[in-house]
Amino acid sequence: MSEVEGQLYALVMAGGRGTRFWPESTSKRPKQYLNLTGDKPLLEKTLDRFEGLVASENRFIVTVKEQEALATECGRDKISHQGLIFEPSGRNTAPCILLSLASIEAMGAKENDVIAIVPSDHVILNEQGFRNTVKSAAIAALKEDNIVTIGIKPNFPHTGYGYIKRGEVQGDDAFEVSQFVEKPNRETAEEYVRTGEYFWNAGMFVASVKRLKEEFKSCAHETFKFYDELLEAIKNKKDIGPIYEKLPKDSIDYAVMEKSQRVSVVAADFDWNDLGSWDALESVVKPTKDNTLIGGGESFIKDAKGNIVFAPNRHISLIGVENLIIVSNEKTVMVLPKNRSQEVKDIVASISESRDLGGLL
Repeated sequence: MSEVEGQLYALVMAGGRGTRFWPESTSKRPKQYLNLTGDKPLLEKTLDRFEGLVASENRFIVTVKEQEALATECGRDKISHQGLIFEPSGRNTAPCILLSLASIEAMGAKENDVIAIVPSDHVILNEQGFRNTVKSAAIAALKEDNIVTIGIKPNFPHTGYGYIKRGEVQGDDAFEVSQFVEKPNRETAEEYVRTGEYFWNAGMFVASVKRLKEEFKSCAHETFKFYDELLEAIKNKKDIGPIYEKLPKDSIDYAVMEKSQRVSVVAADFDWNDLGSWDALESVVKPTKDNTLIGGGESFIKDAKGNIVFAPNRHISLIGVENLIIVSNEKTVMVLPKNRSQEVKDIVASISESRDLGGLL
């Protein structure tokens, strides 16, 4: 980060336990630890994107203790030797980030150092574009003394994302944030795309240690009032659990971003997909004979198109079928129409209610 003073840190949030990619994603191995795109686990690829921008000793993963072995494997040689930060319990992203901020400060980060905070389970193919954007955001964060969020230019009217409306221009790359808006209906989303004034909210942002603390203090006082206690407990290696349990279970968007008057946005100079469901793999995996196949084995395709098949180390044969999602692993086979991918959650809910099938989650 030669254009700005201070060091650049990376914080990757990886404690989620989501099961939208069930049966592969389970509580024991959530989505961020899966090799969904045929290369490396998503968390490992997220860390790789910071190569050449953030030194490995300045990279951190925040997760839960149950995922320690998985996070350690993904972070091998890619994070600080103290690079795992553990939440005592899941309490949403605002407590998670505050705990991480205190942990990184306890390990030596200064007020003018900058932290890039990103989720662990997104797919970004243009890694250099990502690095360029984070660098621009870091420079803007110090120049404007703001939290800088990275906005994704929408290429269609998605109704499943929150949006960010840009305001006045700030410098070369940044805009003021005029408004954060919730997931819109189709008509509203179409209007957002038409104006060119809105970005998808990808949950990635960059700010100095000082600005993050100031905005927590002014926007989320009931959360920030425990910061000094957390910092003291971390420095003295005391149990932080009782303190952490006092923090409100708020998202960072609700607690800080939507209330702050010190937020800017820079446009992402890279592709982006949050892999919200199995059908999203079509946009990030190169097709094979008009189908999306993730498995690594041989295949036979005849009169079949538009299917998404996840079957690691298996021969895949498709004849006369279209637009299906097919997932096969050691315990489970799942088949459903591609346009009903969101209904995977119904399967998970059903299994959750059955004691006999609890091992599948």
